[in-house]
Amino acid sequence: MRIATEGDPYELRDLIRRAHVVLWDFDGPICRLFARHSAERVARDLVSWLEGRGLHGLLTGDERDSLDPHMVLRAVDGRHPGSDLVTELEKRLTQEESRAAVTAMPTAYADPLIRTWTAVGARLAVASNNSPRVIRQYLTSRGLLPCFSPHVYGRTSDLQLLKPDPHSLNRALSAMGAAPSSALMIGDTPTDYLAAKHAGVPFLGYARSDRTAEPLREAGAEVVLPSLEPLLQLLRG
Repeated sequence: MRIATEGDPYELRDLIRRAHVVLWDFDGPICRLFARHSAERVARDLVSWLEGRGLHGLLTGDERDSLDPHMVLRAVDGRHPGSDLVTELEKRLTQEESRAAVTAMPTAYADPLIRTWTAVGARLAVASNNSPRVIRQYLTSRGLLPCFSPHVYGRTSDLQLLKPDPHSLNRALSAMGAAPSSALMIGDTPTDYLAAKHAGVPFLGYARSDRTAEPLREAGAEVVLPSLEPLLQLLRG
């Protein structure tokens, strides 16, 4: 297993050649949603909100210390699925994501890559665990929404369908009338890889560092890029 680089383009050429539909994870490949609005602080605030309602014991120590707001949300939903408590917690997370979208940092080369891929005829969709409203908010602010619209598939009220469940990918494929083999998923976490694997969609990993690349490789991702620039160069070439 190896990381594809600018000097090792063969896997990339093959993935691009077969990809008539490109499914993007949002936070990571398209932008750093919490670049200036700390995800760790959001997780702590959610935990504090639960504790303020006498629900400290609802989370394990690891879940309280995870500093991952999605883990907090999943944990509560796993114990009280579909409850008013989960609904309120998800609403609070969406509000925090919306605040974060205002200061989100675009991933290097993502904007021109999205526009170029659209220009050469590929159809794009977002398949994400983030709020679809927030995704549209960010894409609109960058002038990118027309490249995806209407195919933005994010978190639903059924939190059991978050990735690694392939639900969002399958929704995109079904709406676009695309076979899994004609698509490509770009993601930055093992849950993205597993969702693509379950959906039968080829996967391209994005990781800005060895630290974030290693979990992808351990999950089974065969092609992991440290930058989106090689994709843009191949498409323009």
